[in-house]
Amino acid sequence: MSVSFELAVWHEPKPITREHAENVFQTFRHGKPHGASPRPEPGAPRSGEQEPAETHPGVAAFVERVPEAEPLSAAFALVTVDLERADEVAAEVFALAAECGLVCYDPQRGLVHNLSPRGVHPTMEMRTGDGMIVVGPDLQLISDALATMSPQNPFTALVVFGEHFVQTSPEVSGYELEYKDSVRNRMFRTHVPDLEAVQTAFIEYAMGERAFLERHDWRLV
Repeated sequence: MSVSFELAVWHEPKPITREHAENVFQTFRHGKPHGASPRPEPGAPRSGEQEPAETHPGVAAFVERVPEAEPLSAAFALVTVDLERADEVAAEVFALAAECGLVCYDPQRGLVHNLSPRGVHPTMEMRTGDGMIVVGPDLQLISDALATMSPQNPFTALVVFGEHFVQTSPEVSGYELEYKDSVRNRMFRTHVPDLEAVQTAFIEYAMGERAFLERHDWRLV
């Protein structure tokens, strides 16, 4: 029997956390919030109130364009595919959700794709060791994805093809961090002790900043 892979889409007026997205997903998918109620975000529903997702024309537009999408309401749609098709379908779903003005939640990874804020390179791709490819990822997704690295998900990279990239992998005592200037064909490598330093470097890279190159000691590879 095939194992299913799910993605959920709905509209939010502002960026939300992965925890908030999980609660919305559980409410629509199973009719109840997930686990203990966290401290509510500004504008989030209190216990007993209706879920925050609003009816939005983007949901219907999305469903029309994605054959695997099922509208569970006028505010929420669920995409279900066989696991072996997950990577193929997910990249398209991420892009179409953004075009339709919707957030996209990946419950398998526990990651939410918000519409903003994003980096300065529209064509920048985020690639992960467990097969996720996202064009133009939002900054929160980048930071959250880095926190999911594991033996089953051993790297994360941000790539502007033909120009440069940054990538990282966990090590025993921290993280290996690499930066390549593809135009000059020069690769640099360093070691950083904690995840926060990696997240800061990736966000700076996405924003077109290079302070991380000055902050760490690099060696030419």
